Amino acid sequence: MKIGTPLSSSATKVMLLGSGELGKEVIIALQRLGVEVIAVDRYPNAPGHQVAHRAHVINMADPRALRTLVEQERPQLIVPEIEAIATDELVKIEQEGLATVIPTARAAQLTMNREGIRRLAAEELGLPTSPYAFASTLAELKTAIDGGIGYPCVVKPVMSSSGKGQSKVNTPDEVEAAWNYASSGGRVDAGRVIIEGFINFDYEITQLTVRACGERGEVETHFCEPIGHVQVHGDYVESWQPQPMSEKALQASRDMARKVTDSLGGQGLFGVELFIKGDQVWFSEVSPRPHDTGMVTMCTQRLNEFELHARAILGLPVDVSLRRPGASAVIYGGMEAKGIAFAGVDQALQLPESGIRLFGKPESFIRRRMGVALANADGVDEARERAKAAASKVKPVA
Repeated sequence: MKIGTPLSSSATKVMLLGSGELGKEVIIALQRLGVEVIAVDRYPNAPGHQVAHRAHVINMADPRALRTLVEQERPQLIVPEIEAIATDELVKIEQEGLATVIPTARAAQLTMNREGIRRLAAEELGLPTSPYAFASTLAELKTAIDGGIGYPCVVKPVMSSSGKGQSKVNTPDEVEAAWNYASSGGRVDAGRVIIEGFINFDYEITQLTVRACGERGEVETHFCEPIGHVQVHGDYVESWQPQPMSEKALQASRDMARKVTDSLGGQGLFGVELFIKGDQVWFSEVSPRPHDTGMVTMCTQRLNEFELHARAILGLPVDVSLRRPGASAVIYGGMEAKGIAFAGVDQALQLPESGIRLFGKPESFIRRRMGVALANADGVDEARERAKAAASKVKPVA
């Protein structure tokens, strides 16, 4: 693999479709390897825009706008980082040889839609999942729940991320509100939801899985230590690594992660979400890119998830070794305002083995993730307490 010089005729060019906090870290990792990076997002001054060589603002769900930009920039690699993308157009772009889509255009197409990836995992690969059904109307949603899914259940848009549009439904009185919330919360109004039967799990993990070239040039699969996390309304609020689990559950998790990522193909890092109860494991979802819960790897691994993704997509060797247990905790905006500031960063950084990442998002919302606190310790319990304490000291101010 040769890497050229940025902003020259020899440049190795990568375009990120979606340039939030995760994309920003991928851009930094790519630039450290001498890659020229083009950041694309739906709003100006996104976090990744602030560190890329060039930035563009387009509606990435518009196939014509997407193709026009690809033809203008001519990247070798296109890296989807969000769901709201015209994935059908990405398939055409890849088929025509305009660029390579990471990990593949098919993978982007399947994983951007919960229906595609759930049918692949459960119906084609035979992985254990929660009971599920799909609905395109409120009446279909009620029929699916009453006809077998039952209560409680979880209703999600087929296209969304970070818990947007997701709700737990405990009684028939809550069904209509869940439908309305899912309809308004999806990244793309697909007019369709997934209904999942509730699994009484002990905990859930993210199994970061990396498909990268080995010494012989063949794609090999690598596994990071499992990441435990807490989600509220489907949105991650804290994560830690490693998550203690039985050897049997760990092996089953990695077997499932390997099956689904082998099927998706290509190279890069995948975030595979799984439910665990004792030695039992159920597949939940997979993202063909760095995962929000994986931000903890910025303090735990020799190479964090963004560096692993950058190396893997460039055909470079990877190292998934853990350095020290650690945890992350989310810092929320806490207000509806633009250009906010943050107080208490100095206090947060006085805590032992702590770190802070502020994303630089131009606009704050009450529950918008504006930063993350990181902390290490001898064990994950202490690391979690340190991370939460650090996050609590950072106060958004107008």
